[in-house]
Amino acid sequence: MRGRRLLIAVPALALLAFAIVAYAQPPSGIVHPPNQTSKTPLELGSELYAANCASCHGIDGGGVSTSNPIHGAGDTEGAGPQLTGVGAQAADFYLRTGRMPLAHPGEEPERSRPDFNEREIRALTAYVASLGGGPPIPHPRPNTGDVSRGMELFTDHCAGCHQIVGEGGYVTDARVPVLAHASPTQIAEAVRIGPYLMPSFPRKSLNDRQLNSIIAYIQTIKHPTDPGGLGIGHIGPVPEGIVAWLIAAVVLVGVCLLIGERARA
Repeated sequence: MRGRRLLIAVPALALLAFAIVAYAQPPSGIVHPPNQTSKTPLELGSELYAANCASCHGIDGGGVSTSNPIHGAGDTEGAGPQLTGVGAQAADFYLRTGRMPLAHPGEEPERSRPDFNEREIRALTAYVASLGGGPPIPHPRPNTGDVSRGMELFTDHCAGCHQIVGEGGYVTDARVPVLAHASPTQIAEAVRIGPYLMPSFPRKSLNDRQLNSIIAYIQTIKHPTDPGGLGIGHIGPVPEGIVAWLIAAVVLVGVCLLIGERARA
């Protein structure tokens, strides 16, 4: 009996040890240059870019296209779009939210743990910004925004995909992210660049004052008070409808039983 248990336990422990070791390793394909502290941000950024980004975005940031176009994320023709002119804003957003680099060009960029540390993100962002002109990292001020106005603007421009409480959802060929984990800077970056299938909103559509109000509203819905009762996950009418039907079903069954008992009497 003990021998059989050992035969089961040993492979299980070996698999657990392998899983721990694998988890501790950097993500597959990600290259971290050695001796990072001895390099300037641009030197480190250029090495990180050459090792992790150039295969899709081109060695000079001009993008990669082929005679038989690869349909990349967002239906981009080619392995990756050009980065010249995107500035620090887009690079900071995609790297800090773990949406880049992708495992393959056609993959949907989704929020995950960043593949690079703080120093590497700063270096890569600086290098991408050096490829050409482009907007810097924004510095929103949600404390100056108006929450009520922000709710109106969010309802008009964002709630159709993200839901009124920012819990995300699904649209054609894409998942809409939850906003609970997005910082004010990341929200401002996403609004301006329009990541993946999301449309971009330039200042002509939403000025900085309006954007501050939207961010102020999003900050309030991250921790709703639920004055009407249980939030039921804050994911809109679907769970609310299910709960309503369950309650109604219980009530109807109870009424039917009561009527049946009275009919027998």
